[in-house]
Amino acid sequence: MKRKRITQLFPFLLPIRRTQKKLFFYAKMYFDRNRYAKAKAPEFLPFCIYETKSKLLNENTGFDMKYQENKVFNLHLASEPVNGILIRPGEIFSFWQRVSYAEKNERYKDGLCVVNGELVTVPGGGLCHLSNFLFWMFLHTPLTIVERHPHQVKDFPSPDEDEPDGVDATVNEGWLDLKVKNNTDLTFQIEISINEPYIYGRIFVDQAKGHRYEIINREKSFFKKDGKTFERVSVCRQKIDIKSEQVVSENLLYTDVCEIGYQLPEETAVAEEMS
Repeated sequence: MKRKRITQLFPFLLPIRRTQKKLFFYAKMYFDRNRYAKAKAPEFLPFCIYETKSKLLNENTGFDMKYQENKVFNLHLASEPVNGILIRPGEIFSFWQRVSYAEKNERYKDGLCVVNGELVTVPGGGLCHLSNFLFWMFLHTPLTIVERHPHQVKDFPSPDEDEPDGVDATVNEGWLDLKVKNNTDLTFQIEISINEPYIYGRIFVDQAKGHRYEIINREKSFFKKDGKTFERVSVCRQKIDIKSEQVVSENLLYTDVCEIGYQLPEETAVAEEMS
């Protein structure tokens, strides 16, 4: 049996633990000698290398839709300190280093969040929608992923059916961050905007390049283990020449394994796997 954490045994200690973790979390970033992306520019850089959008509301959660509406409110707050940020050569973009400023004028509303393995409502819930969105954008650039944490459980189907699986990035202030480092000689810039029913994103650079990236799945399958259903999927990135539209290279980025917390369609093939 998995040993329970102290905060699971004594939930009243969780606020104290959170405060402690946040102090150490930001102190570590302050003293780690990394250069974090903090500057914005009045205008966007000249070349857009990727743009995308994502549906804001998910009707498959099983919760009151007001929490989805609250999520949209939270995303408006969180996207403001990210929108327009420059990631210069040698700099690291940290989700929490930017988003920690989001509540300076207004407070977050209650949204959905996984706490101690359960989907519950908490202030600021739903920010993973933004971290997922940013991670998806970063995968379409040569930026290096420094820190990324997958969701352990997929609680409901994605509203974006065409989006590849296994490309999420959960965040938890004080514990889990999303970080990318610019190891190139380019300067990148993020644009985030919200115009319901979508959140929109674009990545700009200061120099034109002759290729683009696409993210695809390989070897997707489902299996059972210890009475639970899991999804295993390989996430690959293709480098494509813009002029010829030919695939120049394809690399396996990682293999993602995630528990499925909802009912799969009856026709889905699910293999049995030994514990």
